[in-house]
Amino acid sequence: METWNKTLIVIAGPTAVGKTDLAVLVAKKLKTEIISADSRQFFRELEVGTAKPSASALHQVPHHFINSHSITEQYDAAQFAEDALKVINQLFQERDTCVMCGGSGLYIKAVTEGFDDIPEIDESIRENLVREYQTNGIAWLQQRMEIEDPSYLEKIDRQNPHRLIRALEVKLGTGKSLSDFFTSRKTAARDFDVLKIGLELPRELLYDRIDTRMEQMIADGLFEEAQRVYQFRSHQALQTVGYKEIFDFFDGLYDREEAIRLLKRNSRRYAKRQLTWFKKDSEFTWFDARKQDEILNYIDKRLLNDE
Repeated sequence: METWNKTLIVIAGPTAVGKTDLAVLVAKKLKTEIISADSRQFFRELEVGTAKPSASALHQVPHHFINSHSITEQYDAAQFAEDALKVINQLFQERDTCVMCGGSGLYIKAVTEGFDDIPEIDESIRENLVREYQTNGIAWLQQRMEIEDPSYLEKIDRQNPHRLIRALEVKLGTGKSLSDFFTSRKTAARDFDVLKIGLELPRELLYDRIDTRMEQMIADGLFEEAQRVYQFRSHQALQTVGYKEIFDFFDGLYDREEAIRLLKRNSRRYAKRQLTWFKKDSEFTWFDARKQDEILNYIDKRLLNDE
């Protein structure tokens, strides 16, 4: 593999594992900046429920793609990759490294590997899918995906209607799975190296962190934030764990206590799906998130060997 002089350090893993803390340490040590690859932290209206970096972290190290968009905008992985690569290349003009941090596997994949161009798809296909979803609910989308593209269904959040509709749109419009449009060129298509660090914790500890974080979000006003953005509930950014459960509570499907139980349960399930996605990528080197010194030493050695 050809070795470049620039390195993108990717720090990924499940929610609440400690990605931001490590990314700030690495970026400060290397005197560089952070690209956020969290598909919900882009949106400025979503503050409490997205676990954005603290004011202290944002002050210590410049972050890109935090509060960069509105939930009223459609913003997907391909668009993010285009925008992120521009920022990364700008940073590499003055630095040898930069850090990408986040838990959105598709967005990280888009930046590090890229997409082949997806042909233009007849708009009526998406319109029909949206109409069917509005009439028959998410179960219809899941069942259709099981017929059309079961292998890709295993890789995505089957509770996210936007992802399901997009996958079906591409499959029905092109005859190919969305996964077929990931380029096989991997990092050879980028003029920089990619160093992938995966963070994990013992399951019970991770789940305890997730529950504790959710309790703190609720205390910080998660339900109130959900009320403020309720009118936008159909938008892509809100088709996620942490908001859907509260919207259903507002709609009278269950009480507040049940909403909180589902918030915690679904967050734990989301973390499991994140780990499953990242573990399929053999380029990640995995560490216990608590062993920051060990991780920093590993990064130092890798960067030194690449020079």
